[in-house]
Amino acid sequence: MEKKTIETKITIYTFDELTEAQQQLIDKAKEQVAKAYAPYSNFHVGAAVELENGEIFAGSNQENSAYPSGLCAERVAMFYANAQFPEVAVKTIAIVAHTNNRFLEEPITPCGSCRQVLLETESRFEKNITVLLYGTKHIYQIDNIKQLLPLCFEKGSLNS
Repeated sequence: MEKKTIETKITIYTFDELTEAQQQLIDKAKEQVAKAYAPYSNFHVGAAVELENGEIFAGSNQENSAYPSGLCAERVAMFYANAQFPEVAVKTIAIVAHTNNRFLEEPITPCGSCRQVLLETESRFEKNITVLLYGTKHIYQIDNIKQLLPLCFEKGSLNS
C-alpha cells in the first residue's frame, strides 16, 4: 500500500496587503453582489475575471426555482469573458460572497462545477489562473485552479 498526501497552498492576506490591481478586482466582484438574483438562498456571490489583456469581466449568481437551472457568479463571469475574448487567457479571478446584509468574514470557495469550469479555462490556455477569495478578515490567494481541484478530470483523462 502507498499513501499520497495532497496539499493546497494558500497565501493569506489582508485587503491592504494586496496590490492595487488585486484590490480593484475584488472591488469589482463586490459590486456584483448587488446584481445577484438570489431570492431562494439569499446568498449573493460576485466574481470578477481579469484577462491578460487587462480587460475585466464580472458576474453574479443567478438563481432559478428549478435549482439546476441557475448559474454561479464564477461561471457567469468566466463564460462572459471567454465569449468576448476567446483567444485571451484569464489571469485572475476574484470571488466574494454576501449574505444577511454583510460580506462574509471568511472566504468562500467555488463549488465543484465552477472549479471544473475554471480548470478547463486554465487548461485551455495552459496558463495558471490566480484565485482571490475575499473575506472581511482574510483574503486567500491560490496560485492555480489545480490547487482547488487536485484530483481533477481533464482533457487528458479522456485518453487514459
